[in-house]
Amino acid sequence: MLDVGKWPVFALLPPDELRLIRQACVFGSLGNEAIYVTVNDEVFALGTNCSGCLGLGDVQSTIEPRKVDVLCGKKIVSLSYGTGPHVVIATVDGDVYAWGHNGYSQLGNGTTNHGLTPAHVSTNLLNKKVVEVACGSHHTIARTTEGEVFAWGYNNSGQVGSGSTANQPTPRRVSSCLQSKVVVNIACGQLCSMAVLDSGETYGWGYNCNGQLGLGNNGNQHTPCRIAALQGITIVQIACGYAHTLALTEEGFIYAWGANSYGQLGTGNKSNQAVPVLVHMEKERLVEVAACHTSHTSAAKTQTGQVLMWGQCRGQAVASPHLTHFSSTDDVFACFATPAVTWHLLSVDGDDFLTVAQSLKKEFDSPEISDLKFLVDGKSIHVHKALLKIRCEHFRALLNETDEESIEIHQFSYLVYRAFLEYLYTDTINLPPEDAVGLLDLATFYRETRLKRLCQETIKRGISEENAITLLSAAVKYEAQDLEDFCFKFSVNHLTAVTQSQAFVDMDHDLLKNFISKASRYGAFKN
Repeated sequence: MLDVGKWPVFALLPPDELRLIRQACVFGSLGNEAIYVTVNDEVFALGTNCSGCLGLGDVQSTIEPRKVDVLCGKKIVSLSYGTGPHVVIATVDGDVYAWGHNGYSQLGNGTTNHGLTPAHVSTNLLNKKVVEVACGSHHTIARTTEGEVFAWGYNNSGQVGSGSTANQPTPRRVSSCLQSKVVVNIACGQLCSMAVLDSGETYGWGYNCNGQLGLGNNGNQHTPCRIAALQGITIVQIACGYAHTLALTEEGFIYAWGANSYGQLGTGNKSNQAVPVLVHMEKERLVEVAACHTSHTSAAKTQTGQVLMWGQCRGQAVASPHLTHFSSTDDVFACFATPAVTWHLLSVDGDDFLTVAQSLKKEFDSPEISDLKFLVDGKSIHVHKALLKIRCEHFRALLNETDEESIEIHQFSYLVYRAFLEYLYTDTINLPPEDAVGLLDLATFYRETRLKRLCQETIKRGISEENAITLLSAAVKYEAQDLEDFCFKFSVNHLTAVTQSQAFVDMDHDLLKNFISKASRYGAFKN
């Protein structure tokens, strides 16, 4: 399941709030601005708010999420952003809203005044239903249900497709050779635009000095041009980086062209390509390509869910597709793109989907489908025999010899035994250091090596001058040598305070003799 917490801008949001997020977009020159939609269809924004790009009605930065009232309940289906930044969305009703930087009329409202709140973009779109939007650095394009493309904003290189280089203040239909065509996918590089037709043909227009239009030359194009080199190849998805382009074919292959100084074409070298080249993959069929106009990073996903990345990855130039452990192309951009932004509008699975680990955690101590109950200190703990046998050798032997539905435990406390059983479901422990000592006893008794190590780590984190001797005594008792050494060194380093604690006064005589002798050898009593 996609974890939006991987983007640093979300780091301060509490877990309960992160769980409510259903859609999210991270943008900005440092990945320092974000907009997200909750399960209740409420829209929030946080970050530096450059040019009013958060749509909050002001230009004040906010480290805490603030609600964007005008967007609540709109049901966003597509979102894109520029480098100003400006932000554009399409709603489920087909309406377009835009806000933020507007120095080149990229908001489509006929002015060059920045927009501090989301405003409806209506010129030439009133009777149209927009289903997809894409932004370059300072221009915007939109696709309608009929397959038409409208464009507006910065046009110095022809990226609006109007036939000139004059900026376009309001949405204008991109016609020319697209006049009677049906477009099914759009994307923007910094200064160029791309479109895929229902026939699988691909068109590009705008800036082309790096060959990012795939036309075999480096000349800018002021109107859409078909990529002749892809003749006979059916393209189903297009993605644009800063100055490079990726295309996914119907057969699951990837073609790439444009700038390649960071290896973002995946060709194994750093030479620009003015025509599409096949990216050689040893893996199986590809089902998704990913790139973002703010970066030189590329990513792709295979049919079986493997994710590959290449290009600029955390400052490194990776010239060939590299297999990652990620489950989503979004993770590549969260962890390796510069800046760490999202390449499209994120969709987050809701609570109706749980991973195996989450499902197990949810069912711990739930009587509904449990088939075994432990009674400890008069309290019940509900568990599942199969899971216990899988996770613990002690229980595998015990439960193979008995069909009891209830087992009483007298050797350990309820708190400790419940923590042990919960560990078998979650692989984690959540106890204060003093109680972790009791769990250390249990881990030693059941020969649970990993649990024993986790207990020692918990105890180390919670050691203090008051409890150091208590914890040292426990380490000696349960033969936890690493913990014993740690507690001893801590006690020696805080000798004055430790010797004044009640635990030191109550210390076992033999342990006291051993401690003094060892401390003497350690040089604790030297002047």
